[in-house]
Amino acid sequence: MDDIAKYAEGSEKAKARACFLSIPKHLAKDCKKFQYSIVERGGTARKFGGSLMWLMDAGIVQFCYNLAMPELPLEGNAKSDAFKAYMRDTGLLMAMLEEGSQADIIDGNLGIYKGAIYENIIADIFGKAGKKLYYFEQNGKLEVDFFLRRNKIATAIEVKSADNTKSKSMETILTKYGVKRGIKLSTKNVGGTEDCDSFPLYMAMFL
Repeated sequence: MDDIAKYAEGSEKAKARACFLSIPKHLAKDCKKFQYSIVERGGTARKFGGSLMWLMDAGIVQFCYNLAMPELPLEGNAKSDAFKAYMRDTGLLMAMLEEGSQADIIDGNLGIYKGAIYENIIADIFGKAGKKLYYFEQNGKLEVDFFLRRNKIATAIEVKSADNTKSKSMETILTKYGVKRGIKLSTKNVGGTEDCDSFPLYMAMFL
């Protein structure tokens, strides 16, 4: 917060601060697409877009862009106006949660933030490995957390925070959208099927 006040210029200070404080609210939603109306009622990209970009340039957040179609080239299929914003430092995200949340999380009670924290960790791992982030969401019914180019094909990646690692979205993306490979990241051990591998979360660093 002090850095934003120190380095952002003029009116950008308040707007960058508002965008920054909205990140946990965005990540707690089922649909994590960034919405300027959550930053401020009636908020628009025209008003807050530059401030959000300031946070990205400062290394505070990173964007994960929605794909028009889940296929290569990922950059060519990315929608510039539809994205999720993840914190580049998951520790900062934890510190931004309401009082008492950190103790709950240490005790294993992650509540509504469970999926957000797991996803943010994986986004941070991919980002620090130099990977650009993409996801696929369509009509609010189908969403795959991440897409990477791996072994020369578009690979769907789902992050599972619960013991139940079944994923209807993964099944749909593999059977109806021509995606040939999927990966599930969870707390479970290595496993998988013919077209979908399962790895422990920490193995995201090797993808």
